Amino acid sequence: MEIEGLGWMSNGQSVLSGALLDAQMRLDQMFLTWSKKVRADMYAFPTFLPVAELKKIDYFRSFPHLVNFVTNLKDEEDNLKSFTKGKVYHDDGSIFMSDASPIHDCLTPAACYHFYIGKQDSTLTKTFYGTTRSFCYRREKYYLPLQRQWCFNMREIVCVGDIETVRNFLKTYREMLEVFFKKLGLPIDWEIATDPFFDPSNNPKAIMQILDPVKSEMIFNKNLSIGSVNFHKNYFGQAFNINFENEMAFSGCIAFGLERWLFAFIETFGKDIGKWPKFEGMV
Repeated sequence: MEIEGLGWMSNGQSVLSGALLDAQMRLDQMFLTWSKKVRADMYAFPTFLPVAELKKIDYFRSFPHLVNFVTNLKDEEDNLKSFTKGKVYHDDGSIFMSDASPIHDCLTPAACYHFYIGKQDSTLTKTFYGTTRSFCYRREKYYLPLQRQWCFNMREIVCVGDIETVRNFLKTYREMLEVFFKKLGLPIDWEIATDPFFDPSNNPKAIMQILDPVKSEMIFNKNLSIGSVNFHKNYFGQAFNINFENEMAFSGCIAFGLERWLFAFIETFGKDIGKWPKFEGMV
């Protein structure tokens, strides 16, 4: 895709500037405004997540094809000397590693995980609403500018509480989004989806999502998900020991992929951003 203000790196990362970056910031400000409907607390999280925490939801067996580990050289003088004096680079430009340290962290794959980790081993006395925008990282078989990226921006609005409150939260935002898409004229269909599990036919979590759907995606032009509405039931409550009053907490989230929203707007309204409809305040 060629558009002013978009730079593309072949390893699956985009660079935004000018009017395109301003449009992304305006979109995110709109999502942030929507989060104020539930008075969501704003959070800014770090890039890394501990392996020990994601182990609690068996993330690495479920999504080994997506994960990005944080690694470094073992901090021993002989090992570092071996690295610097040896063949540092392969012919293809990759690093020729000597001994690596044990891996304790990975890059954030989904923004909402930080909330459940932060609330673990706690008892909530009132419903929690939070929002964050995070860089997220997922390996893919191929990359396309603004559509499928190794590194991308995700805005999420999260609710943790009792089952009815979470369901009402998700229902309210879905209805609001349906009104927004209709007013704006953005071609969006809602589709039941599952998370991108590895070897789904042999993964009990994937099979359960098929039998009892918990994820609805916003599909642009029938082929690109630009966001999702997710009902986690009490899965994260159990995994991280989060209680609401006297029961395991339920949770749900609304997720927006910022680069994909930009792509949908460009495809629908054109490359001249100044001629886009004024989307702020439509709902």
